[in-house]
Amino acid sequence: MGLLVLHVDAMAAAYVVVIDAFELLMRRHNRRLYRMARATLRNDAEAEDALQDAYLHAYRSISQFRGESQLFTWLSRLVLNECFARLRRAARRQNVIPIVDAPEYIEHDDAMTTHDDDAPDRALAGSQVRVLLERTLDELPEPFRVVFVLRAIEEMSVEETAQCLSIPEATVRSRHFRARSMLRESLAQALDLAERDAFEFGGAQCDRIVASVLAKISGGAS
Repeated sequence: MGLLVLHVDAMAAAYVVVIDAFELLMRRHNRRLYRMARATLRNDAEAEDALQDAYLHAYRSISQFRGESQLFTWLSRLVLNECFARLRRAARRQNVIPIVDAPEYIEHDDAMTTHDDDAPDRALAGSQVRVLLERTLDELPEPFRVVFVLRAIEEMSVEETAQCLSIPEATVRSRHFRARSMLRESLAQALDLAERDAFEFGGAQCDRIVASVLAKISGGAS
C-alpha cells in the first residue's frame, strides 16, 4: 500500500511539472502565435479559439515532437493547420448558408508616458493608424497576408516561413514581395483620401490657443 501511495504521489508531482512547463511554453509563444492566427482568420475571438485548440493538440501530441525543427516552428504549423481547417469549415458553411463576416477591430490604447493636454488626441491618431494598418492587412489575400505576418511582423526567416507553410522558399520571397507592394498601394490610396485631414487641430490645442489669446486681450485691456 505504501509503495502504491508513493507511486501515485510521484505521478502527481510529475504531472505538476509537466503542466508548469507547458504553461511557460504558452506564455513564451502566446503573442507571436496569436498574431499569426489573427492574421489568418481576421477575427479576434476566432483567433483565440484556434490558438487554444492548437495548444490542446500540442499538449496531447508533444511526444511526437522529435526536434527536427524549432519548437516554435512546430507550434506554428499546429496553429496554422487549425486556422486553415476553420477557414475550410467556414467556406463550406458559406456554400450552404451565405454568411457575411464583418472583421472586428478592437483598439487597445498603449499606455501614454506624456502628460500634456494633447496626449488624448495623439493616442486617438495612433489608434487610427494602427486600425488602418490592420484593416489593410486584413484585405490582403490569405496566402500573401500570412507570409507577410510571418516575415515582417514575426521576423521569421525565409527558411522558417517555408517550413511553417510547407511551401518553397522562392514562393515565400515572391509572396512577401507581392504583399509589400499591395500594402504600399493600399496605404497610399488611404493616405490620399486622408490628406484633407493633415495637421489635425486637436480640441485641447484649440482650447489652449483660445485661452491664451483671451488672456492676452484681457491683459492688454487692463
